[in-house]
Amino acid sequence: MVSRVIPVDPFDLVIFGGTGDLARRKILPGLFRRFVAGQMPDDAKIIGAARGDMDDAGYRALTEDAIREFGGRSVTDEALARFLERVHFTTVDAMGDEGWTTLADKLSEGRVRAFYFSVAPSLFGALAERLRNFGLADAASRIVVEKPFGHDLESARALNKVLEQHFAEDQIYRIDHYLGKETVQNLMAVRFGNMLFEPLWNAQYVDHIQITVAETVGVGGRGSYYDRSGAMRDMVQNHIMQLLCLIAMEPPARFEPDAVRDEKLKVIRALDPVPVQHIVRGQYSGSATQPSYGDDVENPRSRTESFIALRAHVSNWRWAGTPFYIRTGKRLRARTSEIAVVFKDAPHSIFGADAGRHRNVLVIRLQPNEGMTLDVTIKEPGPGGMRLMDAPLDLTFADAMSPDADEVPDAYERLIMDVIRGNQTLFMRGDEVEAAWAWTDPLIDEWEARGDVPQPYDIGAAGPEDALMLMHRDGRKWREIRG
Repeated sequence: MVSRVIPVDPFDLVIFGGTGDLARRKILPGLFRRFVAGQMPDDAKIIGAARGDMDDAGYRALTEDAIREFGGRSVTDEALARFLERVHFTTVDAMGDEGWTTLADKLSEGRVRAFYFSVAPSLFGALAERLRNFGLADAASRIVVEKPFGHDLESARALNKVLEQHFAEDQIYRIDHYLGKETVQNLMAVRFGNMLFEPLWNAQYVDHIQITVAETVGVGGRGSYYDRSGAMRDMVQNHIMQLLCLIAMEPPARFEPDAVRDEKLKVIRALDPVPVQHIVRGQYSGSATQPSYGDDVENPRSRTESFIALRAHVSNWRWAGTPFYIRTGKRLRARTSEIAVVFKDAPHSIFGADAGRHRNVLVIRLQPNEGMTLDVTIKEPGPGGMRLMDAPLDLTFADAMSPDADEVPDAYERLIMDVIRGNQTLFMRGDEVEAAWAWTDPLIDEWEARGDVPQPYDIGAAGPEDALMLMHRDGRKWREIRG
């Protein structure tokens, strides 16, 4: 399997916050890999913008260091030298007038202009206003904004209102890197491109669905931000909500941005409120050698959750009665993100009680080792009767790729190229963001009003014991967390 590269039109990309961690780790290396792959035109221009005092040579040195560290196996001296010719820098004050006319002079006429807001959300409005006031943006320009898209429904509405004062909705690209993952897009291909699954993709045949996003790391250097957010705001409201939508949505009429996003919005609006007994919140404990969550955020009395598990229901004809079990947390047993669609038992087993209980499970792995497996029931090899076993049909993308093929593109690579193409299919719309907060806010408000304290769990565990009981009460169990 060899990926096909479709070049994009000439463009200028301005990265506000161009010296920050996201630019170094993801944006600049991703652009370099697209350049090496032949997708970026030779006359493309990449302009870093930040408050720091730096010239083109200094920014090219920063870019080179970032690419050598995070660029993967495609880095060669010759390719890097050609890429760096396209890299520039301008000192810009987001809250003032300094640098904007200089930046305007560096932009080319008659091509796509994209502006990546790799900065704090508090600067989004100021940047959008100055892009308009200084004439840098026109009707064909695009802006890319990173999460968090607000802290709650009220702030999300305010943020959307500020952006929409200066840009139309079809110019605003709210990026969620989970939607750029190869496996997430293959979920749509599997569902809507094959007759095999879609007839079974409903409450009649699906027993339940599990979504797990587990991390082995703690909050790291994000302690101050994370303690104001927690797992619900940081993961469930955005990343996991988008995964749930892609699983539960109806087939859109066309694979077009608004058609896809209309169906996702219907899913969010069909989510039932979650009763308190169907939510488990946890916080990792420390040990003699490892800090606790309270130590990491320098707040030993923190009531913010680093783990959450819940059972959700989508109240529509397709999914009525089918539970969606969601869990995510930090300092867990392994780093893994997966969706498991667990199908119901066969209505009658002809093989007797000794055959055991076997179920078909479609597992979509987002990380690590992106791919899919389908567990099917087969006869155990050998003599001695009809003994059954589960065997996976495995599609691991790294194994399926040709040895000479490029690496599986990073999510940011794909999404930035979609911005240049003007394709918003894999980006969130403003009403999606607000609908997700409208479902999330009451859950958070309820536990904050009660003063709930998250349950402790050991580092390297699978979360609090009550998370296991959430499934056991229903006669089900979580899949094992493993990398």
